Amino acid sequence: MILDADIKAQLNQYLQLLENDVLLKVSASTDELSRDMLSLVDELATMSPKIKVEKTALDRTPSFSVNRPGEDTGIIFAGLPFGHEFTSFVLALLQVSGRAPKVDQKLIDQVKNVKGEYRFETFVSLSCHNCPDVVQAMNVMSVLNPGISHTMIDGAAFKEEAERRNILAVPTVFLNGEPFGSGRMTLDEILAKMGSAPDASEFAEKEPFDVLVVGGGPAGSSAAIYAARKGIRTGIVAERFGGQVLDTLGIENLIGTKYIEGPQLGASLEEHVKQYNVDIMTAQRAKRLEKKDLIEVELENGAVLKSKTVILSTGARWRNVNVPGEAEFKNKGVAYCPHCDGPLFAGKDVAVIGGGNSGIEAAIDLAGIVKHVTVIEFAPELKADSVLQDRLYSLPNVTVVKNAQTKEITGTDKVNGITYIDRETEEEHHIELQGVFVQIGLVPNTEWLADTLERTRMGEVVVDNRGATSTPGVFAAGDCTNSPYKQIIISMGSGATASLGAFDYLIRN
Repeated sequence: MILDADIKAQLNQYLQLLENDVLLKVSASTDELSRDMLSLVDELATMSPKIKVEKTALDRTPSFSVNRPGEDTGIIFAGLPFGHEFTSFVLALLQVSGRAPKVDQKLIDQVKNVKGEYRFETFVSLSCHNCPDVVQAMNVMSVLNPGISHTMIDGAAFKEEAERRNILAVPTVFLNGEPFGSGRMTLDEILAKMGSAPDASEFAEKEPFDVLVVGGGPAGSSAAIYAARKGIRTGIVAERFGGQVLDTLGIENLIGTKYIEGPQLGASLEEHVKQYNVDIMTAQRAKRLEKKDLIEVELENGAVLKSKTVILSTGARWRNVNVPGEAEFKNKGVAYCPHCDGPLFAGKDVAVIGGGNSGIEAAIDLAGIVKHVTVIEFAPELKADSVLQDRLYSLPNVTVVKNAQTKEITGTDKVNGITYIDRETEEEHHIELQGVFVQIGLVPNTEWLADTLERTRMGEVVVDNRGATSTPGVFAAGDCTNSPYKQIIISMGSGATASLGAFDYLIRN
């Protein structure tokens, strides 16, 4: 038996929801992974009369496809879909059996209207919390459109192929054998990359909003909910719901919730916003803000949205170290998410740049996977909490280099080393390694605001105690502001504050 009792009990409940028969076609050999895969599919077949299994030969072994009898859906799992991908597998079973995917009808229509042959492959690691979003979106497309197929490939199970194709970050997606994209992508973002995004004409007829929220993280979601509850015309425009929360693995300091994973929280933020009458516009990025009679927000697709008030909640992103080699080797050895990409560096030497909490947590996490970790800290001392430092110094395969200025990340087609300068002696040192994880804090997503309102030297939007900015009618909340603490719970509170501030402004004006 490959499934433990708890998983089996959960799975039993889901298998009751199968609507029609599902055929699993398995390509297996005599290796251990193949044997485990055969055990899994055979066990599933004993759990539901609607699941049938047959042997076949697929492009990769071990792998299996999930089909309707007499019709290949194009959904293939190469490797065992356990860890974070178990949900992807369960959803594939349900959707292939005929259960409708929980996707907006507008997106379903977009997928069905895609013409042509699209063969997607997604390299994942089973510990990656960003990968299932991409896998599930691609699988939905395969179920809805016969011209689209998708294979999930576990990089650890197909290590030689991953190395041959230079996979050093997950998720990494190929389309018809060519690189398509990497990192978390939602269904609407994938469709946009395929050239099937809403154009400016779809926004032309929109009436002005009372409150328009820009950004869909904890601050933006909170702001939209508070505004909608006042019964005023509310819109939210965002690249994706959840924002940086989606890149956070475990969250243990959201009061009232002992533990939740970032993607789970992102999904519940979206679900909560959708409970209200909010005009939701995703896969859209703002590029200009201008105050006229109304406030205008121009999107990158050329559309202009108008509103009486605007709440900016565009959040922040990982800060780059800005040295030669960082941009060139991004996803080719330079990474920002140790949880996602760490397994791809198993048995290799890596560096972590940054000695704050996130840097030291990353180093501790990686030390359990990789051969050796070198922590490079610019300051004379680490800034992480002492409990984390104690844990770090207890590990046998970690070296800490302090007072060190990173000069260059070196490589040819992928990372092969890092060069730093000892700030005390001014001597230059080079370390040979295969991966560099950058963990040096955040930078606010506010460049597009340019000179439209007051920002700090670091680019943070300056707000007062009501969330108001220097431009009347424009409010801001969360990690894009000069709030001293960048925390999820604080962003949620500041989103509510900005929304109440905007409502107060509307009443008085």
